[in-house]
Amino acid sequence: MKNELRSPFAQRQYMLSGDFELYYYDDQTLTSVENHTHSYWEFYFFLEGSAEMYLKNQPVSLCHGDIIAVAPKVPHHAAIHSEKTSYRRFIFWVSCSFLEKLMESSPDFGYLTERASENGYLIFHVEDLIFNAVQAEIFEFLEEIHSRRFGREARLMLLAGQLLLEISRIYHEQKNQREDNGEPLYDNIAHFIEGHLDEPLSLDLLAQHFFVSKYYIAHLFKDNMGISVHQYIQKKRLLMSRNAILNGVGVNEACLMYGFNDYSVFYRAFVREYGISPKKYRERMLNASKEKEWV
Repeated sequence: MKNELRSPFAQRQYMLSGDFELYYYDDQTLTSVENHTHSYWEFYFFLEGSAEMYLKNQPVSLCHGDIIAVAPKVPHHAAIHSEKTSYRRFIFWVSCSFLEKLMESSPDFGYLTERASENGYLIFHVEDLIFNAVQAEIFEFLEEIHSRRFGREARLMLLAGQLLLEISRIYHEQKNQREDNGEPLYDNIAHFIEGHLDEPLSLDLLAQHFFVSKYYIAHLFKDNMGISVHQYIQKKRLLMSRNAILNGVGVNEACLMYGFNDYSVFYRAFVREYGISPKKYRERMLNASKEKEWV
């Protein structure tokens, strides 16, 4: 399916659309592209290959996960150094008029472009976990471009704004990884989880509460704990349930107190975590406590 979404490379450096265009290129060889400028914004997503991007005649080495925002009238071109590996990338062109329309609804759409305008371009690297999510979003966009479904034009407008906002958000979060109170964002999310274990919790809910992308939160927990957010929440719920059981709370009650609405799910998770059932665990701990009293 992805191969069907590829575009044959053309040296055309002007837009056919008045708003935006998106391309997926995968080339083994590339016809030489001279230094050029655009009257619109170019967003470049590097996937694979041995290549450099020249920005204002300055070479920039590229690696998987690099995103570049190039402002209008800024000279640039790419150069391939080896044809052993396919040169794969996404190219997203956005007209200034379309960007202005988006910014009328929210200035957040202009966050990335405003910073890129300071130097004429901006390049930043995105970790694999987040970049893979961006790729999935772009392929969804490309699939809609190639479709003929009802509402296609309206959805394309939404997807274009969504992609622009998503990469702006990623860059913003890279530059602002700490909350206003100075605590790391990871700590704030962990504290929030601990205080809401009795309530429904999900990656989407956390993303909405902290105004960051769910992919970024997932990345934080993998980096800090080596486990997913879901696994972290479940471990915390099991720990609190275990403590409640040891303090005399009934097993079924402890299960419900900390967000396990299905006892069978709680039972299986408890056995995986502690090796025995909740009731046997309590009996073992109580017996061990009594033995200590006799010593």
